Amino acid sequence: MALSNNVIGAINFIAVLLSIPIIGTGIWLATEPDNSCVKILQWPVIILGILILIVALAGFVGGFWRIPWLLVFYLIAMLILIILLACLVVFVYMVTIRGSGHPEPSRAYLEYQLDDFSGWLRRRVRSSYKWDRIKSCLSSTSMCAELNQTYSMAQDFFNAHLNPLQSGCCKPPTKCGYTFVNPTNWISPIFTEADMDCLQWNNEQTQLCYSCNSCKAGLLANLKKEWRRADIILLITLVALKCVYLIGCCAFRNAKTEDLFRKYKQGYV
Repeated sequence: MALSNNVIGAINFIAVLLSIPIIGTGIWLATEPDNSCVKILQWPVIILGILILIVALAGFVGGFWRIPWLLVFYLIAMLILIILLACLVVFVYMVTIRGSGHPEPSRAYLEYQLDDFSGWLRRRVRSSYKWDRIKSCLSSTSMCAELNQTYSMAQDFFNAHLNPLQSGCCKPPTKCGYTFVNPTNWISPIFTEADMDCLQWNNEQTQLCYSCNSCKAGLLANLKKEWRRADIILLITLVALKCVYLIGCCAFRNAKTEDLFRKYKQGYV
């Protein structure tokens, strides 16, 4: 019994360690400018990681100090958390399965369209109330100003591999036919295409294309890229956590069997 309890404690210590990449993933998402402005995924990931840490610690204590009710709590609570983590992994995959950039002639960067993304993600940015807050947050960053310091020639800018946020928010869409002055200053054509994004462009550095649908699409494209990376980490951790849980269940069952056998043997003798 003592050996089995030590095994259970050691296994739960591994579960404690597995909570670290989950919490770390949430913290990483929170430090990314786009995620820190949107605030959708990072907190569920961080909270789930902390709950797994607490439950794993309970199992660790219950295993080493032989507290049966604490081990039962661990087995039930951890199963629920594993199911929640699996649901989160599937959900992130499903909402990021759609959406990609479109190439434009003579441009290295891609253009992004809002309708390419999942309906759930589009609803996060479509309402004016939500977008006004996100827009204010994005415009306070230096992502567009950095382009002015890097690219002074039009051809250098056109050959640049901009990230989706920079492509969607810092310049007018290529189809609008604006003339390059610098990355955040463009001359409007005489006849502007009848597209709201073309009309939304403003050379004012706090405005640019932050009100454009292309900016919303660029934000979602950036979120998709980062969420996919996070989902891979969560998936790997989920598989490891499931294996640890199954081993823990077997060890707990063996410990109970040994305990029953010991009691039976003592009663028999």
